[in-house]
Amino acid sequence: MPEPRQISETAFLNLPKAAEYLGISPNTLYVWRHRRQGPPSFRMGRRVMYRITALDSWVQAQEESDSRSNPALNPLTQRAQSRTKSPK
Repeated sequence: MPEPRQISETAFLNLPKAAEYLGISPNTLYVWRHRRQGPPSFRMGRRVMYRITALDSWVQAQEESDSRSNPALNPLTQRAQSRTKSPK
């Protein structure tokens, strides 16, 4: 059974704390948000917030979509495709 969360723990991080959590600069996270890239975020009042579970899910999705982390996507482990001749 999971342990209950401590009161001092929080489920949300603001932009600078989320950037620190991800190990990137706050500016990078700001640019990703502006371009609608990166982890999902929302506004809580005037502050931009990130849910910690959403950050973890986003990182996992990035790992799964990268061929270096996912052997199923690695082109070196794929069977070679033969070219088909196109009719002229």
